[in-house]
Amino acid sequence: MQKILLLAIAATLSLSLAAQNGSGAMIDKKASAIESKVIDWRHHLHQNPELSNREFETAKYVANHLKSLGLEIKIDIAHTGVVGILNTGKPGPTIALRADMDALPVTERVDIPFASKAKGTYVGQEVGVMHACGHDTHVAMLMGAAEILVGMKDQLKGKIVFIFQPAEEGAPPGEKGGAGLMVEEGVLDDPKVDAIFGLHINSATEVGKLKYKPGGELAAADIFNIKVKGKQTHGSTPWTGVDPIVTSAQIIMGLQTIISRQTELTKEAAVISVGKITSGVRNNIIPEEAEMTGTIRTLDTAMQRIIHDKIRHVATTIAESAGATAEVEIIKGTPVTYNDPALTAQMLSTMERTAGKNNVILIDAITGEEDFAFYAQKIPGLFIFVGGMPKGNDPKLAPPHHTPDFYVDDKGMQLGVRLLCNLAIDYLNKK
Repeated sequence: MQKILLLAIAATLSLSLAAQNGSGAMIDKKASAIESKVIDWRHHLHQNPELSNREFETAKYVANHLKSLGLEIKIDIAHTGVVGILNTGKPGPTIALRADMDALPVTERVDIPFASKAKGTYVGQEVGVMHACGHDTHVAMLMGAAEILVGMKDQLKGKIVFIFQPAEEGAPPGEKGGAGLMVEEGVLDDPKVDAIFGLHINSATEVGKLKYKPGGELAAADIFNIKVKGKQTHGSTPWTGVDPIVTSAQIIMGLQTIISRQTELTKEAAVISVGKITSGVRNNIIPEEAEMTGTIRTLDTAMQRIIHDKIRHVATTIAESAGATAEVEIIKGTPVTYNDPALTAQMLSTMERTAGKNNVILIDAITGEEDFAFYAQKIPGLFIFVGGMPKGNDPKLAPPHHTPDFYVDDKGMQLGVRLLCNLAIDYLNKK
């Protein structure tokens, strides 16, 4: 009996593997056939970038494509978000595939035929607008995956939710947006999503390669504001006042010792950076106040709590020692982007089959942030990096994300399209 059972299990696994290989070959063929369309979509989006919560034309472009595929669509979620739903009509799980749509207030310097010349308004200033983080490729890849998966509907079960999300880079001041608002408005609830997958192209990872990490992959990103109050006086007689600028400088140095001397860095990395300090009106007046603001990056929730407490303690006690006071505000932002370990292990074979085992790379945690984290807080999620650097280039020389020289190769997108399709099919058919 045991031998018969083992043979039955082996036969089932063999059939499952054969089915996966068959669908994989079909996906490869279909992805190759529509590659030029995906590139055209990306070029159009790159030339017509829109800032966070202002992705009006991008949303229309995406919605028109999803309508052409015959999908049920929902629009205006979290301001400009678009969702397409593929219902196979057969019982099974529901998965979501997510792409982000917004661009950045960056003026492009890259010499390419489809370079952005767009302008926009950001916090009251006219700025150049550029897809300086590759969100144009994410949208194009998911549009391509949607087209392929609709054409393979008869081989699927359950549902696929295609999420095109605005404002990953953060909503404008005074507004809500991004993945957090998408979740708040029920994007994971109707239909109820069981797992979610997301990709991010990377300018320093060679085309054809994938990178991933189980558990905490990207950092939580919180904001701190510190207002230091001293006593205004003449610049020639600092002893008659309390200098908030010198006190702020001491606080800034003290904040760095929280990381270098008070944080268990063998457990997880952490960063505190002051990004802006403002004070004073002229050269010979010691002002009454100084304000600084910065970012806190953590990969562990317990460490996050400890670091927040230490920032308050360091700032207030250093200010007190100088005869000043410090008011500390900490605003919790994006949580840790957490790849569900069980889901990651389950889909590793899919990644390896899609890219080749030697092209799937396990990485250390990254102190950048990603608001995909809000989805992964609610349901199991997996976020994977896709290579966009031209083959043979030096990753150390690759222009970083969020810069005017950011560049990714169109050739990297076909792997992303194939991976999205394979993740969807393998997850739905394994359940």
